[in-house]
Amino acid sequence: MKKTLVALLLLASAGAFAQTSPAKQALIDKLLSLQRPAIEQTGQALAERPALQMMQQAGVALQTRVAPEKREAVAKDIQADLKKYADEVVPLMQQQAVKLAPATVGVMLAEKFTEDELKQLIAIIESPVNRKFLQMGGEMQKVLADKLVTDMQSAVDPKVKALAMAMDKHLGLAAPAASANAAKPTGAAPKK
Repeated sequence: MKKTLVALLLLASAGAFAQTSPAKQALIDKLLSLQRPAIEQTGQALAERPALQMMQQAGVALQTRVAPEKREAVAKDIQADLKKYADEVVPLMQQQAVKLAPATVGVMLAEKFTEDELKQLIAIIESPVNRKFLQMGGEMQKVLADKLVTDMQSAVDPKVKALAMAMDKHLGLAAPAASANAAKPTGAAPKK
């Protein structure tokens, strides 16, 4: 039963792809070409996800399980392993994402968009105004982030410190000297 269902789905998918006119397929191919950087970015993000998780876990282990005098060397070894992984896996994932895009995203585009809509979409993407807007993305994000940090720092910093203290408490780590001193009452005469 499962094989029959899979076969039907594959035929339906192939049928939808086969029904696309050559002109529409050319537009889809162009759109996928224009979106290649985003498609590659998806592959990169998926490839990097496990490495980022392992890096976070390694950071914790590095602080709790590795002798202080060995931490720098171990950290360098971990960084080298992470770089080797990324150098090997990221290009593979990017290539596979580009390879899969026509049969996944391309099929969706063929199903959901008319030829005219694809032409309009390509015109928007290729528009000089759109390109200018996209080029400003990093700058706009930085300006917003800088202002957000400035405006929210006084509200967020105490919460970050409280979270760090709570985590230290859960982990059984010694409280920082500043927070230990802050807990002591000031101005009280010592008991005799």
